Amino acid sequence: MESIKNQTSFSSFVLLGLTNQKELQPILFLIFLIIYSLTLLGNLLIIVLIWLDYCLHKPMYFFIGNLSFLDLCFSSVTVPKLLAVFMSNKAIQISWCSAQLFLFTSLGSAQCLLLSAMAYDRYVAICKPLLYAAIMNSRICLLLALALWCVAFINGLVQTNYTFQLSFCSETINHFLCEIPPLLSVACTSTFMNELLLFSLIGLISVGSLLLIIVSYIHIASAIMRISSIQGRRKTFSTCASHLTLVTLMYGSAFFVYMKPSPSDARKKDTSVSVLYTVVTPMLNPIIYSWRNTEVLTAFRKTFLRKSF
Repeated sequence: MESIKNQTSFSSFVLLGLTNQKELQPILFLIFLIIYSLTLLGNLLIIVLIWLDYCLHKPMYFFIGNLSFLDLCFSSVTVPKLLAVFMSNKAIQISWCSAQLFLFTSLGSAQCLLLSAMAYDRYVAICKPLLYAAIMNSRICLLLALALWCVAFINGLVQTNYTFQLSFCSETINHFLCEIPPLLSVACTSTFMNELLLFSLIGLISVGSLLLIIVSYIHIASAIMRISSIQGRRKTFSTCASHLTLVTLMYGSAFFVYMKPSPSDARKKDTSVSVLYTVVTPMLNPIIYSWRNTEVLTAFRKTFLRKSF
């Protein structure tokens, strides 16, 4: 952090948050506190169910468990500081800002890679069912998870290091968290290399993951069309519907923020969109993956409602 102190005259940033209207702050605080509580409860519930119920010890649920853990961390990195901003505690130390940026970038990268791993799992399950147990064994799943987490943390480390080598002209960040585009918008020095690095690494991870997802679903769609019965097609597609919903939510909002020609475009509309993939999506994921999922619902009844039956 020494380079930061040498280049920047202030020791903390000021996060403007979502709105300057003081009368809305208590209402927003309550809303986001409820969302955060539901996020923690829902994702912890999914993790506990997968851990306790042997019927959920499958590759698909292994990755869903990783996703729930990721969402827990993602929300805990962003929402507590947002709640503090609503309570007029808008200052954030540069060291804490860099830590938040590192974790936020790492977790966002991990989510992209995890979604591609989940798409590959669905591809093998539907297109190569006889080889599924051999290809997606526990060892492969564990190595795949370790690899994607390592790549994500390396990306977060590189992005954070290059971002905080810049000199910042303003301590005011028009956002509710330390994210790369709004930080680049208050830099004094040229951000060309940072933008190039951002678009290269984020593009490689996010676009690469999206391409893998698209290719997987092209093969999946082809396999589904070969199923003779309509009921069989619906049943097979239903195993992918939740994943497709999550991919649409995450990529749609993330690309809107990151895939832009200049970080100077990071304004209030980006802040609003950021709420979707940093706060709302982690809350929706447990609902998306448990809604109409008979295995998850059965595991819930067996684990928590056993005495009622």
